[in-house]
Amino acid sequence: MAGIRRRIRSIALLEQLGPGLVTGAADDDPSGIATYSQAGAQFGFGLLWTLVLTYPLMTAIQLVSARIGRVTGSGLASNLRAVMPGWAVTMLVALLFVANTINIGADLAAMGEAAELVVGRDGHYFTIAFALVSLGLQLFIPYKRYADILKWLTLALLAYVAVLFTVKLDWAEAARGFWPSAGNSSRQAILTIVAVFGTTISPYLFFWQSAQEVEEVADDPKAEPLKEAPRQARRELSRIRIDTFAGMAASNLIAIAIILSTAATLHAAGKTDIQSAADAASALKPVAGPFAFALFSLGIIGAGLLAAPVLAGSAAYAIGESRGWTCGLDYKPWEAVGFYVVIAVATLLGVAIGWSPIDPMKALFWSAVINGVAATPMMAAMMLVASRRSQMGPFPAGLRLRVFGWLATAVMAGSVVAMALSFAV
Repeated sequence: MAGIRRRIRSIALLEQLGPGLVTGAADDDPSGIATYSQAGAQFGFGLLWTLVLTYPLMTAIQLVSARIGRVTGSGLASNLRAVMPGWAVTMLVALLFVANTINIGADLAAMGEAAELVVGRDGHYFTIAFALVSLGLQLFIPYKRYADILKWLTLALLAYVAVLFTVKLDWAEAARGFWPSAGNSSRQAILTIVAVFGTTISPYLFFWQSAQEVEEVADDPKAEPLKEAPRQARRELSRIRIDTFAGMAASNLIAIAIILSTAATLHAAGKTDIQSAADAASALKPVAGPFAFALFSLGIIGAGLLAAPVLAGSAAYAIGESRGWTCGLDYKPWEAVGFYVVIAVATLLGVAIGWSPIDPMKALFWSAVINGVAATPMMAAMMLVASRRSQMGPFPAGLRLRVFGWLATAVMAGSVVAMALSFAV
């Protein structure tokens, strides 16, 4: 009986994991893998502390975004219009679209390169195939089944935990990396820190998780926005907390695993020039062996299959909600034409970047910086929304959530200021 009860509790817990878990896992997309690999290869264990700092901060801001969607029944962009001028929302959404499109291009290119490394065929064909799979998931798969597919794809990220068992780690030295060091204060270190913040606390995650909470309401005939159904609040807010804490923990633990593995291998071997996730996988092969290389490469493909639709979808939610269009993956393509056109355009432009003379990896690094810059006003506006009873009814964010949310906003603003000052010197 005790075993049965444990299994029932485990199933109940898994059922509470959804938008938060997928959002956290999508944060470790191939572009994020590239950023974390650069941090590990260039600075060894020295920047591990950034991920200790980002966990409570990203959890707080993702809780705010999820709460806004579940309480109001509307996505983030439509709520931001209540506290920001229309032109400001349009500008931020445009920045999000540009950054997401660059990310999609870099992610698809990295997936193609990783497949080429493993299979030995031209990576461009794999890039096109992955793009078509991503589009097909969003265009033709019903939302409930699509959400389940994304949830299962999060398991691909366990490859990076497995990599740790194939490399030799100096745990005492690694432990020192969880505390900031004055030795990592160069301009390149500051830029990398901003890029880590920008790829970890990223605007597309805000829009995605908020929109997925709205989708959850639309998909369940018994569910209603909490403003209209306060009796559901206790259960739903508890679910959001469990889901978000678990999803962000998974995201940061995978990022820590990537930094640990690249620091212990690439940095230790003097291989510090890592331009992409595929570069990191390729460099691992002679240093850590073929098994670590294969795991790292397969992790890139799995992470990209999860992240590409999230990137395209979050851009579509942001643009569609800001323009008042019909939005949602529950709709058929002909029922929400503008929404799906944005998804298709973002994905196809991403493919075009991979075939153009633009260096997608250099553009990618700067897109992470753009995300860091754009995130600050978005986060401030989100905190204003979450604190307003006029929008949140009887469910505004509590004191602890407001403190951590504003702290996350301040830290993001501080990192951007530090970046600007590093260029001014």
